[in-house]
Amino acid sequence: MRQYSALPSKPLRPRTSFHTPGQTQPPRLTLDDPAIAVMTDFQKVTAFTVDPDVSADSAARVMQRRNVHLLLVVNVENHVLGIITSNDLIGEKVLQCISARGISREETRVRDIMTPEDRLEVIAMDDVMHARVGHVVTTLKAKGRRHAAVVDEDASGNQILRGLFSCSQLARQLNEPVETIEIAQTFAEISVALKT
Repeated sequence: MRQYSALPSKPLRPRTSFHTPGQTQPPRLTLDDPAIAVMTDFQKVTAFTVDPDVSADSAARVMQRRNVHLLLVVNVENHVLGIITSNDLIGEKVLQCISARGISREETRVRDIMTPEDRLEVIAMDDVMHARVGHVVTTLKAKGRRHAAVVDEDASGNQILRGLFSCSQLARQLNEPVETIEIAQTFAEISVALKT
């Protein structure tokens, strides 16, 4: 049997960083290009997730480290419980939670400010496959949202989150801003908006 010698080792120096995969610039697109070209596809890119019991500040740090604006909130079985966005973490939701529950910012949890699954609307992957980028932009503007989730179905008809559309990704690839106006979707949201 062949003999192998141990590789030399040395101490890790302070302030050592780490390699990350090279980020290629997404191609420039037009409104007439296929919608799939602007979708973050979870079959190709890892979805970043967070536990619902993590503090809001911890979730913000994860977003900052990962350079993303949205995290999927999942349970231990990786079932989607909701989403949390960077706007949720810096906007009114945190202040409303602190005020309503009489807690400090440090005590605010992701579950307190996330958008729960029962308030999420999704787009079918079949529809995305026949759509153009312009359809996605129009959908986001019509819904007043900065993100849209896309789902597939498995053989049993269960939904599987396939990907996301985001205004920031669209803006990068279209090389122009994509602005949406947040629209209150429920009576509670309308009520809160009127009080502020």
